[in-house]
Amino acid sequence: MSDEFRRTMEELAEEYNRQAAQLRETYGRLNELNVTARSDDGMVSVTVGPRGQVRDLTLDPRVYRKLSPSELARAIMEQIGAATGEVADQTKELMAPFLPEGLPYEEVFGEGASFESFLPQPVALPPMEPEGRG
Repeated sequence: MSDEFRRTMEELAEEYNRQAAQLRETYGRLNELNVTARSDDGMVSVTVGPRGQVRDLTLDPRVYRKLSPSELARAIMEQIGAATGEVADQTKELMAPFLPEGLPYEEVFGEGASFESFLPQPVALPPMEPEGRG
């Protein structure tokens, strides 16, 4: 293997590893996403995690006097929807730099897709053999 070819391969491996590290960092940020949505009157607050799972639900004690059970249920569902939508928007924003231009996020990471399966592994080049052997 020529020195020039070796340098080219090392540069490509370095760039690949840099991008893989960026992707892993972004994945870490995705796993830390938490969004809280509050109703306009402040009576209902919902926090959802990176996959839209409800992590916290806070109700002002006065909500029981102000809202009927069906109104309370609707208020909770509205805040879950708002928080989940914001998590989805933030996820798309974080992932946008890694998607090919023109490829919609939903086609790559739609329902049932596993982000972990897309994570690249680092590249290690074999040691260089001395010239004249081989």
